[in-house]
Amino acid sequence: MELAGAVAVVTGAGAGIGAAVARAMVDQGGSVVVADLNAERVRAVAERINTDTGATRAAAVAGDASDDAVIAELVATAEREFGPVDLYVANAGTTAGLGLDSDDAAWQTALDVNVLAHVRAARALVPGWVERGRGYFLSTASAAGLLTQIGSVTYSVSKHAAVGFAEWLRVTYGDSGVGVSCLCPMGVNTELLNAGFSGDRDGGSIAATAVTSAGTVLEPEDVAAVVIEALRDERFLILPHPEVLTMYQRKGSDYDRWIAGMQRYQRSLRGDA
Repeated sequence: MELAGAVAVVTGAGAGIGAAVARAMVDQGGSVVVADLNAERVRAVAERINTDTGATRAAAVAGDASDDAVIAELVATAEREFGPVDLYVANAGTTAGLGLDSDDAAWQTALDVNVLAHVRAARALVPGWVERGRGYFLSTASAAGLLTQIGSVTYSVSKHAAVGFAEWLRVTYGDSGVGVSCLCPMGVNTELLNAGFSGDRDGGSIAATAVTSAGTVLEPEDVAAVVIEALRDERFLILPHPEVLTMYQRKGSDYDRWIAGMQRYQRSLRGDA
């Protein structure tokens, strides 16, 4: 992946990982369209990039990244301002829903934002990339998509699906010039971690603790640096927390033992004997 001169779209870029990746892309010589539900935040991100670089290197679009119309606007804005999209970073995420009592509306939000937003963006871009012979899709999933998310079934299942879609995309289109990477961090110092898992329904109170106690909580800029390196190498699985690979290997080598260990971990978080 050649980053200098690349045109990128980054969703969920009003703060956190998305904002950090957008800035890192510009620092590597690219241009970026940043998107977020929060119009004020995402415009501030674009303005800060343009002020710091002294050039128009970023444009902002406010809207729901799972909406086909918003995705079309993102692509059109990129083409109008900078050129055809080379890289799409499907980074927007939600912690909607928690336990088994999560209603259908929460499930639909989780699936729309964490999975179908990726599907819809790929549907809009991949055929053109195949025709051009190049293009890159970066899916932000989570370590929860490889392992699980104690306290949130909606997050766990939707992130597993995000990993599965990214994997399928790479297998299916990798020989056609389309690169795909899947970002699976554990704890990152973002609003999604610090405030996203809230409430007392069926394990919601331990969801964030399950993440923060499992390993180091990284800063978004640390994650962005790992992402840039992985894109250059066109590495599929991006693991800012290297220990996730060891956990994943242990899961695959003895599934029953891994589940028993996760049950013990959950009991310890709940303060059970």
